Amino acid sequence: MLDSHQPTQTYRVALVIQYLGTRFHGWQRQLQHRTVQEEIEKAISNVLGYPVTLHGAGRTDAGVHAAAQVAHFDATGKIPADKWATILNSYLPQDILIRASAEVTHHWHARFSASYRRYRYTLYTEDLPNLFARPFSWHYYHAPLDESLIQAALKPLIGRHHLAAFRRSNSRRKHSWVEVQAAECYRSGPFLHIEIQADGFLYGMVRLLVGMLVQVGSGQQTLVNFTDLWKHQRREEVKHAAPPHGLCLLRVGYPDFPFSSEIWFDAQPKFVFSQEVGPFGEEVGKIPPHQPITFTHHSQ
Repeated sequence: MLDSHQPTQTYRVALVIQYLGTRFHGWQRQLQHRTVQEEIEKAISNVLGYPVTLHGAGRTDAGVHAAAQVAHFDATGKIPADKWATILNSYLPQDILIRASAEVTHHWHARFSASYRRYRYTLYTEDLPNLFARPFSWHYYHAPLDESLIQAALKPLIGRHHLAAFRRSNSRRKHSWVEVQAAECYRSGPFLHIEIQADGFLYGMVRLLVGMLVQVGSGQQTLVNFTDLWKHQRREEVKHAAPPHGLCLLRVGYPDFPFSSEIWFDAQPKFVFSQEVGPFGEEVGKIPPHQPITFTHHSQ
């Protein structure tokens, strides 16, 4: 706890935060629910000895992960800003990690100073389920997904658009205008990744959008109808949101950021399934057919 006799000079600390969203009811503090914001605020308050408000760059839904969420808080005392990451990690649960901390000016704001947010959604498309992929991807094996169709559907979204079709009804935002800066779909083996970057996101936007993109990629929805749907704000036709566990807040960008790129730029690992071949032509880890297993006894 902070010594009450220390000077009361206030300084602002920025944090780069990772969390596994599985057991959280989202980022924002809520009554009777476990949230990321509350857990970190409790840890900071335990160190300082007084309540603190943590300001995040964005609000993730229940079950959504973050590879590099950004937040800030104001503190008093002599703790160097770059030491806060180590200190807080000793107080925080295993599903939250402060990747780095640094001092920023009093005018810098985690939310209002951000120039973009980028999300990555991951789908696992093999028929055979995989326990290790389950917490971080949507296991979609019902129909083949054509990434070229999804990429074609994303292209017209680039730019500033009114995207009320991908906005949940209980959103408090006053408008639905979004500047989409980048959007791409690409495959890595059995994994399909969809990345969206924008100046800001509507409540539930990415999951609703991915839900519709999967219909395009599986042939259930035409490209023409998909584009017409969002351009004419036909929200009633957007009925299915992608599951939260496939979504990750990949990064938040700033014109003036005190952290090096390796800390925040692409901190979500991707699964890679090796297809190496062994000495008998078999895949590594598999016993070759008709190849006996022999044991040799070595005498002392």
